Amino acid sequence: MGLSLALHVLSIIIWVGGMFFAYMILRPVAASQLEPAVRLKLWRGTFGSFFPWVWVAIVLTPLTGIMLTSPYNGFGNSPVHIHIMTTLGIIMMLIFMHVYFAPFKKLKQHLDAGDIPAAAGKLNQIRILVGINTLLGGLTVIVATAGKYYLL
Repeated sequence: MGLSLALHVLSIIIWVGGMFFAYMILRPVAASQLEPAVRLKLWRGTFGSFFPWVWVAIVLTPLTGIMLTSPYNGFGNSPVHIHIMTTLGIIMMLIFMHVYFAPFKKLKQHLDAGDIPAAAGKLNQIRILVGINTLLGGLTVIVATAGKYYLL
């Protein structure tokens, strides 16, 4: 149980913390200091390094989460905050998969073709979706940590 909890929390720290850093710290600095072509290459490399970690997180998080429901005799008997956390996590995973297979794929294709304006458009789509996922991730952490105290 302890290892499952540790891997569960570590996965979330990597995913949500990585999004927070990228969205709140790296994005504004890159936007203010780098020309569009350089900025787009930076993001391609950043996403290329970060997204494999997200894939690990979206595999480990549900697997460890299932293990963590054993004190409740399974997910069906888990408290409401576990169901809310799980629902938010599934939405986050679906958003990530969309980012990965649609705008990120197109971003790479446009950069390879030298189409900077089209690549910038895809980066903007990613920015919006990562912003949404960062908010959902923060909400999920709040539900996960405080939910049992405030939700029935």
